[in-house]
Amino acid sequence: MKKFINQPKRAEVIHFRHWGGKRYSLFQALCKQVHIASLAVAYLYVSLPQDAVAQAEIVKVNTDYNLDEIEVSAQRAPVTYSQAARIISVIERDEIEAAPVSSIQDLLEYAVGVDIRQRGTYGVQADVSVRGGSFDQTLILLNGINISDPQTGHHNLNVPVSLKSVKRIEILNGPSARVYGPNAFSGAINIVTEPDDAESVNVDAAFGDHGLRDLNVSGNVKTGKLTSFIASSNMASNGYIQNTDFDSYNLFYQGRLTTTPGILDFQAGYTNKGFGANSFYSPAYPNQYEATKTTFASVKMTTGERLHFTPAAYWRRHQDRFELFRDNPASWYSGHNYHLTDVYGLSLNSWFQSAWGKTAFGAEFRSENIWSNVLGEELDEPMDVPGESGRQFTKGHSRTIVSYFGEHTFYVANFTASLGAMANWISDLNKEWNVYPGIDLSYRFADQLRAYASFNKSLRMPTFTDLYYAGPTNLGNPDLKPERSTTYEGGLKYRTRPLNIEAAYYHRIGKDMIDWVRLSDEEKWHTENLTEIKSHGAELTAKLNVAALAGSSFPVKQLGVNYAYNSLSKGSANYQSNYVLDNLKHKLVLSLDHAIAGRLQASWKFRYQDRNGSYARYVDAAYVGEENYQPFWLADLKVFWKSPSTQIYCTVANLFDQHYFDLGNLVQPGRWISAGISYKLDFNQ
Repeated sequence: MKKFINQPKRAEVIHFRHWGGKRYSLFQALCKQVHIASLAVAYLYVSLPQDAVAQAEIVKVNTDYNLDEIEVSAQRAPVTYSQAARIISVIERDEIEAAPVSSIQDLLEYAVGVDIRQRGTYGVQADVSVRGGSFDQTLILLNGINISDPQTGHHNLNVPVSLKSVKRIEILNGPSARVYGPNAFSGAINIVTEPDDAESVNVDAAFGDHGLRDLNVSGNVKTGKLTSFIASSNMASNGYIQNTDFDSYNLFYQGRLTTTPGILDFQAGYTNKGFGANSFYSPAYPNQYEATKTTFASVKMTTGERLHFTPAAYWRRHQDRFELFRDNPASWYSGHNYHLTDVYGLSLNSWFQSAWGKTAFGAEFRSENIWSNVLGEELDEPMDVPGESGRQFTKGHSRTIVSYFGEHTFYVANFTASLGAMANWISDLNKEWNVYPGIDLSYRFADQLRAYASFNKSLRMPTFTDLYYAGPTNLGNPDLKPERSTTYEGGLKYRTRPLNIEAAYYHRIGKDMIDWVRLSDEEKWHTENLTEIKSHGAELTAKLNVAALAGSSFPVKQLGVNYAYNSLSKGSANYQSNYVLDNLKHKLVLSLDHAIAGRLQASWKFRYQDRNGSYARYVDAAYVGEENYQPFWLADLKVFWKSPSTQIYCTVANLFDQHYFDLGNLVQPGRWISAGISYKLDFNQ
């Protein structure tokens, strides 16, 4: 995943100590089934030698400097941007502020190769996938920490920060098992926040159609060697149609403490959502409702000079209450579904540089646990559901994931080769070890042009919903095998100050792919391992900095185009697919940023989507047959006045009020207008 930081004059490089600004280390998880003694041995094994592990260093792209000297981390150890043999992209803060969106999910709609299928608007719930993968195959990270949900990928974007608090979003297209571990099957997305040394308070308030309210308050505080970022937000709406109302709250803290041994980073967050889930999981029952809570915390220490060393630990709890009937339940309805997942872990990551190149090694531990009245095996003793009087969990399941990795990167003139592998042990897989190798190659033809190629293997474990869910329209399968894939990729990168172009082609062979399928309209959706799915596609992204060519006084500032093509072929029976085969075949995004007058500016986004597959069409909760997805165009616009401390803006989503379907029978919102003001009070000025 791309990690970039500010570049100094000429071609010097400044090294920092975390994702998107300072040094950072990915970590996975500690498994509760691992005995304390075993854990101590593993910890000492990685930490014994010298002064310790670190993470990948990052560098932010700026058109004013030479990209050849910028370090990125698409591997376990940092490499320069010109040598990185992957498509990696970053959405910076300036682009976020200009975009006609109010949520992380909406912003990702514009990213190349990323498919966002929204159930609820404004970040209520959305499925995210990369390169034609399913929504369970993309790893989500917050400041480098894995926050993916083992219950279901539907909850992966339950992030305890709003878009207003995000500094950047970093996207790695393609499999990344050897870098990020299992479940980075088709891509990974890292959401980055960070404390600011400049003490300040930021206030943002917006209101709009359908009773929309979007309130954000954040601040940076520096006390001695401790720098803190604190943010809170609330977003709510009455809904654009019946039973689409929502109310969500976020609270987030991030701190960075400079100590003699090194840098200590810690973060904690909480999010609470309640929303009408009109036809979310079955259009036969449109009066659904869901409430979720997420609590998250992590800590890591970055130290070491020659041998970079970073131990890290995290914990994430997610609680979900799903109501098939928000009110007036059917006589046969036995009650709501309650789920609670606990994920915790520990990782150790290290790398050092020698005359032979860069060498990285380390270990990761992760424990995934669920308690439910629907998912898992029967518990010996029921457990009370937190916050729900008289309700109990009667089922549960736990699994442990242990990984060891090694990687070495060679540099020979303009050629770079990175070879690595991850050895992985998962308790659900008969306690067998599996190895996932990969190789990335890069060659620099000139300062502006480089080519790359890569080969990687990946795995994804079934979610607890895949394995165990049983409902009126769905049935899980506890005998599912993990998904496996082999991916080949190649591409070109061309970069000058005014023009950046990246092109890629990939081919993925997936085996035992998991999907919710059925053979006839009358059957329940059930999970199966499809025998084989082959995927191939191409991506093109181009961005023209018009101001660099025509001068800052020219009204048009920037033009951009992203195009992604993906095609799937299956080797399975003639199933109807609910997710895997409904891939986004064509996606085109056109961007235009321009000045209007003085400080008044506008940002336009035009998006075309053409999706494979069909969906079950319902009218008044009655099934009327299968219907193919129809392609559609959408336009979004933001007009804003901006000064160093203030932004006043008006956003129009779906400007031309298009009617379209993008996920099953869910009606998407039409034109939605909102307006707001953002103000920053800087105490250092």
